[in-house]
Amino acid sequence: MKKLFGVIGDPIAQSMSPQIHNDAFEQHNIDGVYLPFHVAKDALQTSVKGWRALGGCGFNVTIPHKVKIMQFLDGVDQDAQQIGAVNTVVNESGKLVGYNTDGAGFVKGLKEITSFHEKNVAIIGAGGAARAILYSLSKENVEEITVANRTESKALELIKSLHLETLANASSILQLEETLSKYDIIINTTSVGMYPNEDEMPISLSFLKKNCVVSDIIYNPLETKFLKEAKKQGAITQNGVPMFVNQAAIAFEIWTNIKPCNTRMEQIVMEHLGGKTC
Repeated sequence: MKKLFGVIGDPIAQSMSPQIHNDAFEQHNIDGVYLPFHVAKDALQTSVKGWRALGGCGFNVTIPHKVKIMQFLDGVDQDAQQIGAVNTVVNESGKLVGYNTDGAGFVKGLKEITSFHEKNVAIIGAGGAARAILYSLSKENVEEITVANRTESKALELIKSLHLETLANASSILQLEETLSKYDIIINTTSVGMYPNEDEMPISLSFLKKNCVVSDIIYNPLETKFLKEAKKQGAITQNGVPMFVNQAAIAFEIWTNIKPCNTRMEQIVMEHLGGKTC
């Protein structure tokens, strides 16, 4: 019988995880299958019980289950515990153990275009993705991190909850816009600008520093209005594809102890989204 893997979420039809993981299984001669499972909020506990009964090997967790899933697992990795969210679960000798590969996947992707050493970083948003990215960036020897959110108190709450060693400050969106020129790296972790609302931007870029790095974790569209405007002003830009691919590759390695080909995974994603593959 094939080894069972999958992803749970609501919605789930848009997920490209099955394409990249099933291809990786084939490339590495693993007799496995990766399937999408639509799981509503009130069915999460039941679905985990079902997974145990089926003897599944591992699964990914996406919106809206990344936090709640933790209470139904047998163990949670230290980093995932600190972040307060799980996006990858592995069956370790009958015990379901949770990990978070989002932050590490993002950092690995951004390292392809910049260093973090002594950089001033601004993170837009204070949700689950911001939490994982803030935690991982705090380990990268950055100078200072500012978390900006429409509700500033939520940004402050996020910072305090992580007990970071790196200097981190909370800010309103307006304050960030007015002081934008001090930042070397700006990261949008919100859904503002995602399809079908492609004309929206999370912040104004009027005071953007030239040659800064601007990242948007959105990958549909491949280039948001936010990234287009940043590029016009001379910024180095990156969309959400590297984060998506890297977090998936880390999860695959957790499940199989095999490092998949990130380049091949990225090519599959780009072809699916209608982008260039070279």
